[in-house]
Amino acid sequence: MRTEPGAGRAGLRIVRLANFVTPTSGGLRTALGRLGRGYLAAGHEPVLVVPGDVASDHHTEQGRVVTLPGPVLPGTGGYRVLADRRRVRRLLEDLAPDRIEVSDRTTLRWTGGWARRARVPSVMVSHETADGVLRTWGVPPAVAARAADRLNRRTAWAFARIVCTTEWAEREFVRIGARNVVRAPLGVDLERCRPGRRSTVLRARYADGERVLLLLCSRLSVEKRPGTALDALEELRGTGVAAALVVAGDGPLRGALERRARERRLPVRFLGHVADREALADLQASADVCLAPGPAETFGLSALEALACGTPVVVSASSALPEVVGTAGAAAVDTPGAFAAGVRGLLAVPEEVRRRAARARAEGFSWDRAVTAFLHAHDALPTARPLAPEEARR
Repeated sequence: MRTEPGAGRAGLRIVRLANFVTPTSGGLRTALGRLGRGYLAAGHEPVLVVPGDVASDHHTEQGRVVTLPGPVLPGTGGYRVLADRRRVRRLLEDLAPDRIEVSDRTTLRWTGGWARRARVPSVMVSHETADGVLRTWGVPPAVAARAADRLNRRTAWAFARIVCTTEWAEREFVRIGARNVVRAPLGVDLERCRPGRRSTVLRARYADGERVLLLLCSRLSVEKRPGTALDALEELRGTGVAAALVVAGDGPLRGALERRARERRLPVRFLGHVADREALADLQASADVCLAPGPAETFGLSALEALACGTPVVVSASSALPEVVGTAGAAAVDTPGAFAAGVRGLLAVPEEVRRRAARARAEGFSWDRAVTAFLHAHDALPTARPLAPEEARR
């Protein structure tokens, strides 16, 4: 039965649509979960719609989660998309949202037009830059910029507001003169991710006799440039730095990366997707330096988690991460030599000093602050009281 917008509800029903989310997803899945919990705690009714292999409808700690069957996008390592527009449209009509929030500017851009016709305020969250992704796939910079400008003009017109998590991500919309862009940073779990999780036993296990333990937490796909981490390791070892690398993450490039490590006799351990968030935090805290080589990152949650754990990060200077890590990390141009130099520079800082600086930087990014910023983007203030789980189910 269709419910009229706002009927019988104290808060707002915020329907969020996202593609490219799987059980092994990283930053996007984390952000969706934390924002949903925050909306619920603020008295609103979040509903997340994502693609999957079968249909389902569950109430969770982040609110209601509806899964619609969606095909796998070839070459993405299992990512699915909400391809059945008719079914998505019917669901939106049945849900009668007060707001919609979309986390895909490509296949879901049409929902902005639906929201405009239904007079529902809409927000698109820019989780990646269009020209950055195109460049990582080998499109020449000038061509990528022109294509991105065309896409972004359509996106800025389709949605009432565009949310960018960093100033870096905002630039491509400023370039086209978009006037509906707002800034809302993401956050980090400062209780789960903390320096006290550092374990000398865990570090020794993964370093396997080497002096330096490096960590890469990333999806192993083209746009993340995970091969840079292996190349930087080889560069470091070639200059006398006894380092080992642990890779936490999976993706379509894993097989090729494992072969490269074997052929070059590099001490790399591939863990695949680490589903246990506590175990991942232990690993992030126990590493000496983390690497984030993705040149198209608009925020970089895994890098921020590493900082919260007290571990500095070497990041791509082409991405938004220098803005996020500040002086608690090192920005490197996208070459193995530059990343190796960044690692050496951080290791030259006394361990206690670099770890304290990393934690201090992360403490400026809380999820409470992020939720507040996103709710402001929706013109949605907290209600008088949080919505209890049984109310959300009703």
